[in-house]
Amino acid sequence: MGPVQMLVIGFEGGEFRGEIAAELERLREDDTIRVLDLVVVAKDADGNVSAAEGEEGLALRLLDVTDADLAPLEEADTADLWEATAAIPPGAAAAVVLIEHRWAIPLRDAIANAGGVPLADAWLAPEDVASLGLPA
Repeated sequence: MGPVQMLVIGFEGGEFRGEIAAELERLREDDTIRVLDLVVVAKDADGNVSAAEGEEGLALRLLDVTDADLAPLEEADTADLWEATAAIPPGAAAAVVLIEHRWAIPLRDAIANAGGVPLADAWLAPEDVASLGLPA
């Protein structure tokens, strides 16, 4: 298995559109990534959380979710999604996606075969790269 990333994508007003699902599907078909799980989470003005969880195939279409598809999360499920739900402001929604980065498997193996050990990793936003004076 390759490295797994939890990506939380917020949407103003909870309005989901299909562009992200289409790109996830393209990357999945190219075996660049594997979508392990996808949960659409909404938080009402009082902070109550509801969600719709996907299955293989259905998960990619969940980004076209409607309010009718959302169900209240049980307390145990909320605990599992704590980091994601904490990042969602009241009255907003987000898609929480667990992505396996399949493209990174050969790099990880090459590092291990060379005796290397990853000591840290981080994702840098384009504006952070630009502030370093590096080409974007």
